[in-house]
Amino acid sequence: MTLSTWLGLLVICCLGAMSPGPSLAMVVRHTLGGGRLHGIVCAWAHSIGIGVYALVTLLGLAAILKASPVIFNTIAVTGAIYLAWMGMQALRSKGGMQQKLASGQPTSLWIAARDGIAISLFNPKILLFFLALFSQFVLAAQTAIGQGLIVFTPLIVDGLWYTIIAFLLSHSAVLPKLRNQAKLIDRLSGVVLILLAMRVIYTLL
Repeated sequence: MTLSTWLGLLVICCLGAMSPGPSLAMVVRHTLGGGRLHGIVCAWAHSIGIGVYALVTLLGLAAILKASPVIFNTIAVTGAIYLAWMGMQALRSKGGMQQKLASGQPTSLWIAARDGIAISLFNPKILLFFLALFSQFVLAAQTAIGQGLIVFTPLIVDGLWYTIIAFLLSHSAVLPKLRNQAKLIDRLSGVVLILLAMRVIYTLL
């Protein structure tokens, strides 16, 4: 893989990571609820899911899944149901995450990691993103180093971007203001996740 090809890959990865969506909402929610560490754990768990999709694309499995409607639709529907469930949990959150913390209810790094990887693995849009845009780079990666770049570039870019988000949001000047809007953020997160689930189902019809 040439330097120019890798730079093209890097740009696409940056643009994909920076686009707002349910992944951002999830990192914001866990940063708000548990602080910086929870946001970072959610961020890197999400990046692992991105790395899995990059590896799947590299191995050619993405094209196979796309060519097999039954398998692809099963994964998509399962993901949509899980996203909708997370959305309902957010909508039903009583009083927002700040109130949960104030009442002494513990927050879990495991839940932050689970939600982070789930929001990437159960989003078929990400699979299609890799399938559509990464084919050219997979063909250019004929060496082990090139193949490693295909997998680790999107993983690291995604993890670093959402880590930056977690650091910014957990700043002492920002976090208290966000926590004052915890209920609203919970509701918005829930709406985003449910809309994504509905969109997934709609595209399958």
